[in-house]
Amino acid sequence: MRSFLDLIAFLNPNLETTRKIMKTQKTFLQNLALVSLAILVSGVPVSLEASDDLREEKVLPLSLAVKAASAAVDQCRQDGYKVSAAVVDRGGTLKVLLRADGAGPHTPDSSRKKAYTSASLRRPTMEFADLIVKVPNVQALRDMNDQILMLGGGLPIQFSDDVVGGIGVGGAPGAHLDENCARAGLKLIGAKTQFGKNSD
Repeated sequence: MRSFLDLIAFLNPNLETTRKIMKTQKTFLQNLALVSLAILVSGVPVSLEASDDLREEKVLPLSLAVKAASAAVDQCRQDGYKVSAAVVDRGGTLKVLLRADGAGPHTPDSSRKKAYTSASLRRPTMEFADLIVKVPNVQALRDMNDQILMLGGGLPIQFSDDVVGGIGVGGAPGAHLDENCARAGLKLIGAKTQFGKNSD
């Protein structure tokens, strides 16, 4: 170290300034090493405070979304109806859309909107369809955005207390029939199938 300072002093006649710079750098590196050592010895992650604020959420995997939509379409086919079935995630983003052969051209859109509505409002769409008829003051619910559809056939996909998405079916000759097919999709994947007072 001494010969290095002598070399710098030879190249730089202002030796005192050079020594101060070297001493400052040495002190900085020593302090940095001490702080790093303290963090390593403590074993505490540096980002612990930020991670405490993050919430873990369950995510609906694509494999379950496909199974649910397929089961819904199959149930309606067995019942004699040509439908579309859609599954969305908790944020309302489409994961799966299946359209049976011969299903009406409106059914992909209606099934997707029913799935979106049930995921967003976390309740069966039939409940809201009935509600806006019985309580006219809440009819504005259907105008919250252009993705909302207050028509039976949409059910939330719920495991325990977590709503992870929604399933919607459109095309059967009655909203209750669409809902029965959607319920078959939920049953196949082990999600909650009953909502309200008699829920499981």
